[in-house]
Amino acid sequence: MTTTDPRYPIGPFTPPTRVSPAERAAFADRIGRLPERLRASVVGLNDAQLDTPYRDGGWTVRQVVHHVCDSHLNALIRFKLGLTEERPVVRPYDENTWLTTADATETSLEDALAFVDTLHRRLAAIAHSLDDVRGARELVHPESGVLTLDQLLATYAWHGDHHVAHITSLRERCGW
Repeated sequence: MTTTDPRYPIGPFTPPTRVSPAERAAFADRIGRLPERLRASVVGLNDAQLDTPYRDGGWTVRQVVHHVCDSHLNALIRFKLGLTEERPVVRPYDENTWLTTADATETSLEDALAFVDTLHRRLAAIAHSLDDVRGARELVHPESGVLTLDQLLATYAWHGDHHVAHITSLRERCGW
């Protein structure tokens, strides 16, 4: 699904209530392919383009890539907690403030992309290890409530696609 709303180029996320084994495998595959798709979305962009917001008031392309690093690092931690603890409470974080730290402002885009490569090998391994029992394990997010690992998997599969679409839709609108 695509929309004309630049905030949600693939539409807003709707969490599934139940995830089938086939859906779980598809979500895991999307997680595994994200690094390649993210890298392809920024290939050939110059610094001015990387510093262009994907929408009025939105993050720049460069910030989107660094945000994926931050967000999906939190995903890895949340999956590991969900797999190793009983109904853990996970921490939210201020995604805008995280984009002001030195790792997001001073490291190269290539370093961020390489981090996503490595991080997603680990995420994909965990994602592919989920079955009906592990996928039903729960965690508690103070803002979102109780989530299963299957719902978390669906969330991060969508999240990666969502941010790649921010970049690719900007490229389309600008003719890059």
